[in-house]
Parts: sequence; C-alpha cells; structure tokens
Amino acid sequence: METNILLENGTNELEILEFKLGEDSYGINVAKITEIITYQPVTPVPNAHPSIEGIFMPRDKMITAIDLKNCIQRGEQKPNGLFIITNFNKLDIAFHVDSVVGIHRVSWTAIIKPDATVNTVESGISTGIVKLDERLVIILDFEKIVTDISPETGLKMTEIEEMGERSRSEIPIVMAEDSALLHKLISDALKKSGYVNLTDFVNGQEAWDYISAADAEGTLARKVGLVITDIEMPIMDGHRLTKLIKSSDTTKHIPVVIFSSLVNNEMRKKGEQLGADAQLSKPEIGNLVREIDRLVNIQVDGEDW
Repeated sequence: METNILLENGTNELEILEFKLGEDSYGINVAKITEIITYQPVTPVPNAHPSIEGIFMPRDKMITAIDLKNCIQRGEQKPNGLFIITNFNKLDIAFHVDSVVGIHRVSWTAIIKPDATVNTVESGISTGIVKLDERLVIILDFEKIVTDISPETGLKMTEIEEMGERSRSEIPIVMAEDSALLHKLISDALKKSGYVNLTDFVNGQEAWDYISAADAEGTLARKVGLVITDIEMPIMDGHRLTKLIKSSDTTKHIPVVIFSSLVNNEMRKKGEQLGADAQLSKPEIGNLVREIDRLVNIQVDGEDW
C-alpha cells in the first residue's frame, strides 16, 4: 500500500484506515497494512485460540486470519467482508472486518489517550481515540490483540534471563512508550539488565519537554544519556521526537534507539534519515539491551557515570 506519509519525516502525523465492525468505527495505522483483500475461505486450525479463524495462502505466504469481532467481543464474524493484511513485529496477520470507510491523515496531537475507565494495563486494547467529523474512531492496539492470542509473539523476556547477572549502570536513560503493559515490561527488562537509572514517559512530547528542560538548566549530561522511543504515541510520535533531538546542536549527540513494532523497510529508511542510532522490532528485547550496551560504550568512552 503506497502512502505519501511514508515519504515525509518527523511531521508528527499518521494515516489511519477507518474500518467497521457492525456499526462501530475503528482505526489502524496505515503503516501496519500491506494490503486489503476481499474475504476468502480459510482452513481452521485444530485447538487454536477462539479468535483465530484459520490460515490461508493468498499467494506463496501463509497468513493467520483473526476474527476481530471475537477479540473485542462484538459478536460473530460472518463469512464475508474484508481482510486487512498487516505486517508488524515481523508477523503477517489478516484481520477480518466488515467494511472499510477510508484513510484519514491526522496529527498525533489530535489523538486522545484513553483513560483508565476505557483502558487498563491488563485488558485495554485501545491505543487512542480520534474524532472525525462527528464520530469517534477507536484506534485498536493490534500488537496487544496478537500478544493476548499468542503470548510467545510478545517480548522475549527469557532473553534477559539468559544474559545472567549484570553490573549496575547509572547511565541515565529516557524512555517514551505509551502502552502501559509494554512500558512496564521494557522497564523491568532494562532494570534486570543493570540499567536502573530510567526516566520514562508516555509520549514523545513529555520526553522532549524533559530533555529540553535539562538542556536549559545545564543538567543534560546528568539526566539524559540515551533515549528509547516507540513510534506510535499520542501527542508526539517517536519520529518527531527523534527529529527534534537530532536537529539540535546541544542534543544531537544523544543516542536514540527506536523500539517499535513498525520497524519495517519503509520505516527503517525514515528512521535512518532522521538520525536514529538503532532501530529494533519490539519482540527483540535482548537485542535492545545489546544495542544499548554498544551505544553506551561508544558514548561514555570509559567515563564513569
């Protein structure tokens, strides 16, 4: 799927595909979509999760089809409609929907983060809500949907355990991640890996405000040694945050690691153009720690924090 948004850098905008489940409107970031096809019969998988309709091969690649209505408890999906075929976290997944409304280009500042009455760490599957005309479109957390169905597709925490005991590091790390569940998992993984001086935020704007304040008061070296950022976040996304850091003479030396489910070929090019020092897909928590080790050694060059 070709979209103009992929040709631009750090605009703090995204394109949302609006689709329908029954009469309700939902959204998905276009950057996750590879194609949209009409529904086709699938082969059921024995003993599969109730939300898995089956598997099919539209070309030469096997794809798992997920009944999205079942996931969000909106009734039974009928054998018609469309498959939205996605690629994120290095997985190809087809989500069965009733219909597609269209693509909307919006700013991350227009996306409202759901509060605790809508989303909880354990059960929330909405990453944001946007008002389009007079209707509310709920942007679903497709990563969490897939992880709930198949937990082994989530962060590989065993990789951290396999690294064994590690020395404590006081290097100050700033993290921007809007998913409450991933926020906790990444934070726990970093601390187990010895990186205990962690300041975390739920979007790029909060992280940038913190970095800017440290820069203004002359405490940047003490407060910000490395930045880890997701891409998809309300208010300010990770690409915009990366652009701001790498465009300033006083902050461009700070290593930036993009840790996102959206690190595909197009997004990798975009991150490189913005100056990201490393880009990793979300399941690769062990590689995240290894990249931090490498970047910290390059930056510190023997200094003791």
